[in-house]
Amino acid sequence: MTENDARRRLIVAVDTADGGRAWALARALAGRVGALKLGLEFFLAHGPEGVARVGEGMPLFLDLKLHDIPNTMAGAVRAVAPLAPAMLTVHAAAGLAALRAAQQAAPAATRLLAVTVLTSLDEEGLVATGVAGGIVDQVLRLAGLARAAGLSGVVASACEIAPLRARFGADLVLVVPGIRPAGAPAGDQRRVMSPGEAIGAGADYLVVGRPITAAPDPAAAAAAIVAEMAAA
Repeated sequence: MTENDARRRLIVAVDTADGGRAWALARALAGRVGALKLGLEFFLAHGPEGVARVGEGMPLFLDLKLHDIPNTMAGAVRAVAPLAPAMLTVHAAAGLAALRAAQQAAPAATRLLAVTVLTSLDEEGLVATGVAGGIVDQVLRLAGLARAAGLSGVVASACEIAPLRARFGADLVLVVPGIRPAGAPAGDQRRVMSPGEAIGAGADYLVVGRPITAAPDPAAAAAAIVAEMAAA
Protein backbone atom coordinates (compact mmCIF):
# COMPACT_ATOMS: atom_id res chain seq x y z
CA MET A 1 0.00 0.00 0.00
CA THR A 2 1.32 3.46 -0.86
CA GLU A 3 1.38 6.22 1.72
CA ASN A 4 -1.21 8.13 -0.30
CA ASP A 5 -3.57 5.16 -0.13
CA ALA A 6 -2.90 4.72 3.58
CA ARG A 7 -3.58 8.40 4.18
CA ARG A 8 -6.90 8.15 2.34
CA ARG A 9 -7.93 5.27 4.59
CA LEU A 10 -7.16 7.02 7.88
CA ILE A 11 -10.08 8.80 9.56
CA VAL A 12 -9.40 11.01 12.58
CA ALA A 13 -12.05 11.14 15.29
CA VAL A 14 -12.35 14.69 16.63
CA ASP A 15 -14.44 13.85 19.69
CA THR A 16 -14.81 17.16 21.49
CA ALA A 17 -17.42 19.80 22.18
CA ASP A 18 -14.74 22.51 21.97
CA GLY A 19 -15.25 24.24 18.63
CA GLY A 20 -11.89 26.00 18.68
CA ARG A 21 -10.06 22.79 19.44
CA ALA A 22 -11.91 20.94 16.68
CA TRP A 23 -11.17 23.70 14.17
CA ALA A 24 -7.46 23.73 15.09
CA LEU A 25 -7.21 19.95 14.72
CA ALA A 26 -8.98 20.05 11.36
CA ARG A 27 -6.56 22.65 10.05
CA ALA A 28 -3.52 20.80 11.41
CA LEU A 29 -4.63 17.53 9.79
CA ALA A 30 -5.95 18.83 6.46
CA GLY A 31 -4.28 16.92 3.64
CA ARG A 32 -2.64 14.51 6.10
CA VAL A 33 -5.61 12.19 6.67
CA GLY A 34 -8.47 10.92 4.57
CA ALA A 35 -11.44 12.25 6.55
CA LEU A 36 -12.53 13.98 9.71
CA LYS A 37 -14.99 12.26 12.03
CA LEU A 38 -17.33 14.48 14.00
CA GLY A 39 -19.69 12.78 16.40
CA LEU A 40 -22.63 13.34 18.67
CA GLU A 41 -20.71 15.40 21.22
CA PHE A 42 -19.66 18.02 18.68
CA PHE A 43 -22.96 17.92 16.77
CA LEU A 44 -25.03 18.61 19.89
CA ALA A 45 -22.74 21.46 20.95
CA HIS A 46 -22.47 23.23 17.59
CA GLY A 47 -25.17 21.88 15.28
CA PRO A 48 -25.01 21.53 11.50
CA GLU A 49 -23.45 24.98 11.11
CA GLY A 50 -20.51 24.04 13.32
CA VAL A 51 -20.04 20.76 11.48
CA ALA A 52 -20.00 22.56 8.14
CA ARG A 53 -17.48 25.10 9.37
CA VAL A 54 -15.02 22.61 10.91
CA GLY A 55 -15.38 20.03 8.15
CA GLU A 56 -15.01 22.47 5.27
CA GLY A 57 -12.53 21.23 2.69
CA MET A 58 -12.24 17.70 4.10
CA PRO A 59 -14.33 14.56 3.59
CA LEU A 60 -16.71 14.31 6.54
CA PHE A 61 -17.56 11.21 8.54
CA LEU A 62 -20.67 12.19 10.51
CA ASP A 63 -20.83 9.71 13.36
CA LEU A 64 -24.31 10.24 14.82
CA LYS A 65 -25.15 6.55 15.37
CA LEU A 66 -28.82 7.13 14.59
CA HIS A 67 -31.11 4.62 16.32
CA ASP A 68 -34.88 5.10 16.15
CA ILE A 69 -38.05 4.00 14.40
CA PRO A 70 -37.93 3.83 10.58
CA ASN A 71 -39.73 7.12 9.92
CA THR A 72 -37.48 9.05 12.31
CA MET A 73 -34.32 7.40 10.99
CA ALA A 74 -35.23 8.37 7.43
CA GLY A 75 -36.09 11.91 8.48
CA ALA A 76 -32.82 12.30 10.37
CA VAL A 77 -30.82 11.12 7.36
CA ARG A 78 -32.62 13.64 5.15
CA ALA A 79 -32.05 16.38 7.74
CA VAL A 80 -28.25 16.03 7.65
CA ALA A 81 -28.06 15.47 3.88
CA PRO A 82 -27.18 19.14 3.19
CA LEU A 83 -23.90 18.57 5.07
CA ALA A 84 -22.95 16.09 2.32
CA PRO A 85 -21.20 13.62 4.64
CA ALA A 86 -19.07 11.03 2.90
CA MET A 87 -20.06 8.60 5.67
CA LEU A 88 -22.93 8.57 8.15
CA THR A 89 -23.56 6.04 10.92
CA VAL A 90 -26.74 4.35 12.08
CA HIS A 91 -27.16 1.58 14.66
CA ALA A 92 -27.79 -1.81 13.06
CA ALA A 93 -29.76 -2.76 16.19
CA ALA A 94 -32.53 -0.40 15.04
CA GLY A 95 -33.67 -3.29 12.86
CA LEU A 96 -34.12 -4.15 9.21
CA ALA A 97 -37.03 -1.79 8.50
CA ALA A 98 -35.24 1.20 10.03
CA LEU A 99 -32.03 0.42 8.16
CA ARG A 100 -33.92 0.16 4.87
CA ALA A 101 -35.68 3.45 5.51
CA ALA A 102 -32.39 5.17 6.31
CA GLN A 103 -30.69 3.74 3.25
CA GLN A 104 -33.53 4.84 0.98
CA ALA A 105 -33.29 8.37 2.39
CA ALA A 106 -29.51 8.64 2.07
CA PRO A 107 -28.02 10.70 -0.80
CA ALA A 108 -26.12 8.68 -3.38
CA ALA A 109 -22.85 10.31 -2.36
CA THR A 110 -23.24 9.36 1.32
CA ARG A 111 -22.13 5.90 2.44
CA LEU A 112 -24.39 4.70 5.24
CA LEU A 113 -22.54 2.58 7.79
CA ALA A 114 -24.20 0.31 10.34
CA VAL A 115 -22.63 0.26 13.79
CA THR A 116 -22.56 -3.31 15.09
CA VAL A 117 -21.15 -3.71 18.64
CA LEU A 118 -19.41 -0.72 20.21
CA THR A 119 -15.68 -1.19 20.80
CA SER A 120 -16.15 -0.15 24.43
CA LEU A 121 -18.03 -3.42 25.08
CA ASP A 122 -16.41 -6.73 25.96
CA GLU A 123 -18.20 -10.08 26.25
CA GLU A 124 -19.36 -9.36 29.81
CA GLY A 125 -20.64 -5.93 28.84
CA LEU A 126 -22.60 -7.35 25.90
CA VAL A 127 -24.22 -10.01 28.10
CA ALA A 128 -25.26 -7.26 30.54
CA THR A 129 -27.30 -5.68 27.73
CA GLY A 130 -29.26 -8.91 27.34
CA VAL A 131 -27.44 -10.27 24.28
CA ALA A 132 -26.18 -13.83 24.62
CA GLY A 133 -24.07 -15.82 22.17
CA GLY A 134 -20.94 -13.66 22.10
CA ILE A 135 -19.68 -10.57 20.32
CA VAL A 136 -18.72 -12.25 17.04
CA ASP A 137 -22.16 -13.81 16.61
CA GLN A 138 -23.85 -10.49 17.33
CA VAL A 139 -21.59 -8.58 14.93
CA LEU A 140 -22.28 -11.09 12.16
CA ARG A 141 -26.02 -10.98 12.85
CA LEU A 142 -26.14 -7.18 12.71
CA ALA A 143 -23.90 -7.03 9.64
CA GLY A 144 -26.33 -9.41 7.95
CA LEU A 145 -29.18 -6.99 8.66
CA ALA A 146 -27.12 -4.15 7.19
CA ARG A 147 -26.46 -6.07 3.99
CA ALA A 148 -30.10 -7.12 3.69
CA ALA A 149 -31.06 -3.44 3.99
CA GLY A 150 -28.70 -2.47 1.18
CA LEU A 151 -25.99 -0.77 3.24
CA SER A 152 -22.48 -1.05 1.85
CA GLY A 153 -20.56 -1.11 5.10
CA VAL A 154 -20.41 -1.63 8.84
CA VAL A 155 -18.46 -0.35 11.81
CA ALA A 156 -16.86 -3.11 13.86
CA SER A 157 -13.71 -3.69 15.87
CA ALA A 158 -10.63 -5.20 14.29
CA CYS A 159 -11.25 -8.37 16.29
CA GLU A 160 -14.24 -9.15 14.06
CA ILE A 161 -12.59 -8.48 10.69
CA ALA A 162 -11.73 -12.12 9.96
CA PRO A 163 -15.23 -13.55 10.60
CA LEU A 164 -16.84 -10.65 8.71
CA ARG A 165 -14.62 -11.25 5.69
CA ALA A 166 -15.29 -15.00 5.88
CA ARG A 167 -19.06 -14.42 5.93
CA PHE A 168 -19.46 -11.43 3.59
CA GLY A 169 -16.29 -11.33 1.49
CA ALA A 170 -14.42 -8.28 0.24
CA ASP A 171 -17.50 -6.32 -0.86
CA LEU A 172 -18.52 -5.29 2.65
CA VAL A 173 -16.78 -2.04 3.61
CA LEU A 174 -15.25 -2.37 7.08
CA VAL A 175 -14.64 0.81 9.06
CA VAL A 176 -12.67 -0.04 12.18
CA PRO A 177 -12.38 2.06 15.34
CA GLY A 178 -10.61 1.02 18.54
CA ILE A 179 -7.19 1.49 16.92
CA ARG A 180 -4.26 1.92 19.28
CA PRO A 181 -0.59 2.15 18.23
CA ALA A 182 1.84 0.05 20.27
CA GLY A 183 2.26 1.51 23.73
CA ALA A 184 -0.82 3.76 23.54
CA PRO A 185 -3.32 3.41 26.42
CA ALA A 186 -6.56 1.62 25.53
CA GLY A 187 -8.65 4.09 27.55
CA ASP A 188 -12.32 3.07 27.45
CA GLN A 189 -11.80 0.76 24.48
CA ARG A 190 -11.98 -3.00 25.07
CA ARG A 191 -11.45 -4.58 21.64
CA VAL A 192 -8.38 -2.91 20.15
CA MET A 193 -5.67 -3.57 17.57
CA SER A 194 -2.69 -1.65 16.17
CA PRO A 195 -2.97 0.18 12.83
CA GLY A 196 -0.69 -2.25 11.04
CA GLU A 197 -2.47 -5.30 12.43
CA ALA A 198 -5.91 -3.96 11.48
CA ILE A 199 -4.87 -3.16 7.91
CA GLY A 200 -3.17 -6.54 7.64
CA ALA A 201 -6.37 -8.21 8.84
CA GLY A 202 -8.39 -6.57 6.07
CA ALA A 203 -9.83 -3.28 7.37
CA ASP A 204 -10.82 -0.77 4.69
CA TYR A 205 -10.70 2.34 6.89
CA LEU A 206 -9.27 2.98 10.34
CA VAL A 207 -10.75 5.45 12.83
CA VAL A 208 -8.18 6.88 15.23
CA GLY A 209 -8.95 9.46 17.90
CA ARG A 210 -6.94 10.17 21.02
CA PRO A 211 -3.60 8.71 19.83
CA ILE A 212 -3.65 11.55 17.27
CA THR A 213 -5.80 14.29 18.79
CA ALA A 214 -4.18 14.10 22.25
CA ALA A 215 -0.62 13.92 20.88
CA PRO A 216 1.69 16.93 21.33
CA ASP A 217 1.98 17.06 17.52
CA PRO A 218 -1.19 15.60 15.96
CA ALA A 219 0.16 15.92 12.41
CA ALA A 220 3.28 13.94 13.31
CA ALA A 221 1.21 11.31 15.12
CA ALA A 222 -1.00 10.93 12.05
CA ALA A 223 2.05 10.62 9.79
CA ALA A 224 3.44 7.83 11.97
CA ILE A 225 0.19 5.90 11.77
CA VAL A 226 0.01 6.40 8.01
CA ALA A 227 3.55 5.01 7.70
CA GLU A 228 2.62 1.95 9.77
CA MET A 229 -0.46 1.37 7.64
CA ALA A 230 1.55 1.67 4.42
CA ALA A 231 4.14 -0.79 5.69
CA ALA A 232 1.40 -3.32 6.47
